[in-house]
Amino acid sequence: MNRGEIRWYKFKKPDKMRPVLILTRDSIIEFLNEITIAPITTTVRDIPSELFLPRSVGMPRDCAINFDHIQTVSKSKIGSLITKLPSTYLNDAGVAIKFALEL
Repeated sequence: MNRGEIRWYKFKKPDKMRPVLILTRDSIIEFLNEITIAPITTTVRDIPSELFLPRSVGMPRDCAINFDHIQTVSKSKIGSLITKLPSTYLNDAGVAIKFALEL
């Protein structure tokens, strides 16, 4: 499990299994029981706190990472790998996170 990976995660009901982007830095992941993620949704609102992901980056459908809903979750509930976010997208994710958190 590494930063920038997109993996499956089962959210509490009534939500469902959905992809998430791992945000926690690689150097600390092995020491933690929880990691920080951003959920991914097929509802694309085209706002600065989202990052659009086309199918061409390895996603099942066009979607968006929603940085307005960043959360820390149990590492044990993180599922299988979907894809690794290309480095250019990871840089854009940083911009969207800064916007979402007004940093």
